[in-house]
This record gives sequence, C-alpha cells and structure tokens, in this order.
Amino acid sequence: MARMHPWEQREADRQLLELTTLQTVQPPSAYYPPSRVVREIVEMLLFVFFLFFMVRGVMQNFLIEGMSMEPTLHNNQFILVNKLAYFHFDLNAPARVVDPTVAPQQIYPFGIPQYGQVVVFEYPNDPSKDYIKRVIGRPGDEVSVRDGVVRVNGVQLFEPYLQGAPTYCQMMDVCVENAVIVPEGTIFVMGDNRENSSDSREWGVLPLERVIGQAWVSYWPNDQIGVIAQYNPFGSAPQVP
Repeated sequence: MARMHPWEQREADRQLLELTTLQTVQPPSAYYPPSRVVREIVEMLLFVFFLFFMVRGVMQNFLIEGMSMEPTLHNNQFILVNKLAYFHFDLNAPARVVDPTVAPQQIYPFGIPQYGQVVVFEYPNDPSKDYIKRVIGRPGDEVSVRDGVVRVNGVQLFEPYLQGAPTYCQMMDVCVENAVIVPEGTIFVMGDNRENSSDSREWGVLPLERVIGQAWVSYWPNDQIGVIAQYNPFGSAPQVP
C-alpha cells in the first residue's frame, strides 16, 4: 500500500474538515422583527384595498331585474358595467370654489354614450334605483315615434334586437303627439322590450350625469356568458334626408 507524503496527508485532512463543517453547520434561521412583520401585513392590506377600490371605480356588477331589455338581457342576469367608458370631470370645478355661480363645464375624454349602446343609469325620478336601457337619441337629435317605428332626425332606425316588435307611445307619454328634441347634456333611451319598458317615452330625456356606465359583459348564468352587443342602428352617424 502506497504511503502518503506529509503534505498530501495535511491536504486530505483539510478537505475532510471542510466537508464535515459543511454537513454539520446549519445557517442561522432568518429573523424578522415583529415591527417588520406588522409593516408588511399593513402594506399588503393597503395594496389589497387600493386594488379593490381601483377595480370598483372602473367596473361594477349589476343584477338585471325585470324584462325591459328582453330579448337582449333577461331577468336575474348578472352583468359587469364599464364605469370608465363615460368618465367625465367638471373643468370649472376649481372656479366654482371661488364663485359658486360659475356654470359647470363637463368634459368627457372618451366621449358620451353612442347610438345603440346599452347603458346603466340612475333613474331620474328616483336616483336610488338603477335602470338599464339602450341609447336612441343624443344631444340635438329629434326623436319621433310614428306608425310603430322610431325615427331620429327623420331616419328610421334599423333595430333587429326588437325582433319585429313595433314601438308606440302611450296616451300620457312625452312622445305621443310631437317629436322630442333632445337637449344638450341629455340622451334619449328606450328598453328593447318596448311593450314593457319605462323609458324616455314616459319620463323624458336622461341627464348625462345620471349615467353610471356601459353594460359590458354578462357573466351569469353560464349559458349567457359573453360580451353585450352594442348595436348601432344607423351603421354610421344619422344623416338628415
């Protein structure tokens, strides 16, 4: 058996000592002071709350109650509403702090509701209630209901979502005798179920500040999951013939 030289024996002993040290010595466990743990929990909670309110400011869920939007939307259907679609702010708000008589000047960076879009809004006669309808007329439009059809600025709407059902104004409705001129800052809305809908024909135009957002997605029941169609009944902006 070959003998090891002294320098070789010392090197072998050193390597054995290093291996033994690596196998037996464990790194000290990480120590987190209580103040750091509390701070991290608080930061996590703040982030969760911030995320919740940010999402809540952009999206909101609603339950459809009633049949005024049949056959497009159904009773007990859950939808998500895009509240950012009609985001607006008052350009004169700072000036009114000094002078309350300054008229508001609302700015809509993404535009106001468009023809055929489905919107959720506060019912003007009772803001505690939320309604959902389709946009028919915009500011400056002339909306008329005659012979079972709707015309905007003299152009008959093409409304396949009605499935051939006619549109009429009842005896006490604002549209029963004359066309309705939609004032600035308002829109004219109707339900798709024209025979069973309380809408602008009955209680008049809808102020834009009452609009909450655009109906975006249906997520319950399962067989109704999908994007809610926003149909333009003109195909383009209506033109006076």
